[in-house]
Amino acid sequence: MELDDTKVAGTLLFLGAVQFLIVLVVAEALYPNYSVSLNYISDLGVGSTALIFNSSVFLLGLLVVAGAYFIREAFKSNFLFIALILTGIGAMMVGLFPETAGVMHTIASLITFLFGGLAAIVSYKVENPPFSYLSVVLGALGLVGLGLFASGNYLSLGVGGMERMIAHPVLLWAVGFGGHLVSHSKDAKSTAKA
Repeated sequence: MELDDTKVAGTLLFLGAVQFLIVLVVAEALYPNYSVSLNYISDLGVGSTALIFNSSVFLLGLLVVAGAYFIREAFKSNFLFIALILTGIGAMMVGLFPETAGVMHTIASLITFLFGGLAAIVSYKVENPPFSYLSVVLGALGLVGLGLFASGNYLSLGVGGMERMIAHPVLLWAVGFGGHLVSHSKDAKSTAKA
């Protein structure tokens, strides 16, 4: 089996998002009295689950940055490359600066959430329908969630529930986009929009 840049990028993005989603569920189960509605996602980065959560979010960021390199090689898409690089760097910073780090954590989270949503939207240029449309929808959902979160409007979901409305659409996009790229043939690549 020959791996081209597209398949390597897809594998990295898929693995990064999937491992983080699995570790997120494990950390939520292990954290004493954790509430997905009342607790921030980043609460998992302190206390008994700090090591697994922070390692996982750092690995997510590292794999996104590595995937971005291969995306650029495969598609020559500077906007998607930049959005993915910033998303990955933001995620690595979240792992390095847990919520106890104050403003550094807030900046890292904002970078991750903002550029993750933008990456999903911009990715439509290298995808084929219908996934290209779904990517725009998922990215937009994440950005709308970010806007609601920033305004303090949690839609009765609580801070943790609304924060998941930012993160989960982008993580699900990353899983889908990774799978899309892994199954991307060289012939399809030449017909995809750059």
